[in-house]
Amino acid sequence: MDNLYRDFILEHYRNPHNRGVLAEHDLHFADSNPTCGDEMSMSLRLDEAGERVVDVAFDGRGCAISQASASLLTDELRGMSLDDLRGMDPADVLDNLGVPIGPARLKCALLSYKVLQGAVRGGTVSWPEEADVLAGANEGGSAP
Repeated sequence: MDNLYRDFILEHYRNPHNRGVLAEHDLHFADSNPTCGDEMSMSLRLDEAGERVVDVAFDGRGCAISQASASLLTDELRGMSLDDLRGMDPADVLDNLGVPIGPARLKCALLSYKVLQGAVRGGTVSWPEEADVLAGANEGGSAP
């Protein structure tokens, strides 16, 4: 893996953007990755119409990939509509990381996506059905 991308991931892990808990929020969800123990929660505050994200925060613990993924994902959420969030493609989350993600780390990389979907859909969601396809597309690589 290119050192530039490794440094990029580690920078988001060491200094994550949007880390914390929103005291006042409209949507909240927490989940974990039982295969590795990563845990994450996400809170979103919506505009007065209840349609667009005005603030977002995540909290939790886990590996560099799961925490960097959440940092990068939450950077993009402000201003997005709930419909846009529900329609997000998990492949975009992987693309944001900029490194190949092997099958063993796929759930780490997609935990933030899963937690976000739980918040905007109002309950527990399954891992993306595309996970097997995405894992196949990213075989041969892994991240720190």
